[in-house]
Amino acid sequence: MSIGWKLHEGTLGPDDIVAPDERLSWPKTVGLGAQHVVAMFGATFLVPLITGFPPATTLFFSAVGTLLFLVITAGRVPSYLGSSFALIAPITAATASHDQATALGGVVAVGALLALVGLVVHFAGAKWIDIVMPPVVTGTIVALIGFNLAPAAWNNVKVAPVTATVTLTAIILVTVLFRGIIGRLSILVGVLIGYATAVFRGEVDFTAVSDAAWFGLPQFQTPSFSASTLGLFLPVVLVLVAENVGHVKSVSAMTGRDLDAVTGRALFADGVATVLAGAGGGSGTTTYAENIGVMAATRVYSTAAYMVAGLVGLTLSLMPKFGALIATIPVGVLGGAATVLYGMIGILGARIWVQNRVDFSNPVNLNTAAIALIIGIANYTLVIGDVSLEGIALGTGAALLVYHVMRSLAKWRGTSMEPASPASVPAGAELGAH
Repeated sequence: MSIGWKLHEGTLGPDDIVAPDERLSWPKTVGLGAQHVVAMFGATFLVPLITGFPPATTLFFSAVGTLLFLVITAGRVPSYLGSSFALIAPITAATASHDQATALGGVVAVGALLALVGLVVHFAGAKWIDIVMPPVVTGTIVALIGFNLAPAAWNNVKVAPVTATVTLTAIILVTVLFRGIIGRLSILVGVLIGYATAVFRGEVDFTAVSDAAWFGLPQFQTPSFSASTLGLFLPVVLVLVAENVGHVKSVSAMTGRDLDAVTGRALFADGVATVLAGAGGGSGTTTYAENIGVMAATRVYSTAAYMVAGLVGLTLSLMPKFGALIATIPVGVLGGAATVLYGMIGILGARIWVQNRVDFSNPVNLNTAAIALIIGIANYTLVIGDVSLEGIALGTGAALLVYHVMRSLAKWRGTSMEPASPASVPAGAELGAH
């Protein structure tokens, strides 16, 4: 099908949904699109602030990537492509050991590999993903990425502990005290409260905001490539695959439509969007769980709303003064928010285990998770010539190697504890991590 929306006529009942190929009136659709921008805003901007990338540039490629995603998937999969948290650790490490341009090269490499996976899935199907990356492996990789970031959160917190504590406390309180959209945007609201605290404490400098123009192109930067950093980035592809597959399956479940045929397109589209972002100075992208929450609350799955969201994001990215204002958010605020976000990524890995009923009395599953998590959390490092493999890469490799080797040997020796017909939710379903 091509992108085009038929008008959903009549009053929406409590059990009615607006399908991806439908839309409400344009005024309502614009309002829903703006709500999607608000939903993705906090997380999308936190990534460039933490990694040092220009926020406006990241928003620009996020918006372009979203519009491109809608075109490549022919309007069948409603999604906003926001900044991926899975890329924070490799970007930070590559920037520290080399420079920002090298980190962008890693982002491009991730996107290219993800696009390649998308092509394979499109022509060969997605079943092999579940075989290579069963839930115990997927959950472990997601968890170790989140916990590997813990030192980065502390480094920000200790710069301004009071502001960080206020931010963290605000996020916690908003989460439990409010329902609806405010509760879902607890991180964004917490960051605003932390920001106000930082302003009161004299931790914010508005000079750059005053000097910035109202309208103009964002700051672009070209990447450079180094083989020594690829080991940091390429394991992230496994997380992005799980996130995308989980997103498609979640939308399929909510809309009652079989979207398996478009899974390869979704992966390819996200890969192309990530390549473009890395090529121009932005963070890599992924499908956003926040926007799934908005769709679940409104029961409106129209991709027209996401087209509006992409256009709104693109407009904001072309306002340098807006980007400069976002860039003034101090590290104390980021530290408080990162404490929650990085922990959530880690726990989301555990949620994959729970949702898929991973049996940790099985020594194959137990050793897979145990070994890989320690490697990732402790940030084990292996240097081979000019190539440095650190916690995320080594932990990911360990999870895959330990699981498949132990499982094969257990079956060969007849010691396997796997049930004859295990029932599981597809790996990565409702992953929710960025």
